[in-house]
Amino acid sequence: MEFINRYDTFIFDLDGTVYVEDKLIPKADITINELQDLGKNVCFVSNKTTGTPDEYYSFLTGKGVRIEKERIITAAMVAKGFLDKSGFSGKFFAIGEKSFIEYLQNAGFDFSERPDEIDLVLVTLDRTLNYVKLETAKNSINKGAEYYAVNIDATCPVEEGEILDAGAIISALEKATHKLPSENFGKPSNHMFEFINEKMKIKNGSTIIIGDRLETDIKMGNDFGVDTALVQTGVPKIINGNYLIKPTYTINSISDLLTI
Repeated sequence: MEFINRYDTFIFDLDGTVYVEDKLIPKADITINELQDLGKNVCFVSNKTTGTPDEYYSFLTGKGVRIEKERIITAAMVAKGFLDKSGFSGKFFAIGEKSFIEYLQNAGFDFSERPDEIDLVLVTLDRTLNYVKLETAKNSINKGAEYYAVNIDATCPVEEGEILDAGAIISALEKATHKLPSENFGKPSNHMFEFINEKMKIKNGSTIIIGDRLETDIKMGNDFGVDTALVQTGVPKIINGNYLIKPTYTINSISDLLTI
């Protein structure tokens, strides 16, 4: 229990860390529930925007994970918060799935597919990506629309391996527009860290981030002075002495937290 006693706050990535697709990582429910029984502060943070917090809550509780809906944070929530605070009142276009677009529309933001009236382009995971969407985004950016990334993950873990995520789309748009997003709302951005901190009141030295990605989960911890644990259950890892992004701990899966 020495490891568990070292930390008061546990920040978990979801995809690849707690579950993959619709399957919970073995003993993830036992681990998370035990941490909460011990009085630990637990929250869940996802760059994925294909589901709403309500859907994530229903999925996890349906798998036996005891959580509070308010402890689920997504990159879509961070993007919405930024647009609210900045007073954005124009029209947006998103390379993203229906649930993400509707999430912003339900928050009062206007969606358009016409480059001549689009003020903002957002890019996130889109399993319905097609050439028309890429052209709309490219033309809008070239006409002067603001350009933000909701997340920058290159791939998303699935049972068969990985699928292309927002990072691959951003690379394609860079070739076509010679521009990169001016903001990123997912891990490891300061926008995401500040959003988490508002909810969890992070204390360096007593907080740990657990995730499967070096370039997002682990980098965010490194950037903001928070300990990290890298799990091996999501995207493939390349870890060697020369890799610049290094976790505090490397473990096989989330269940190891109770035994190290």
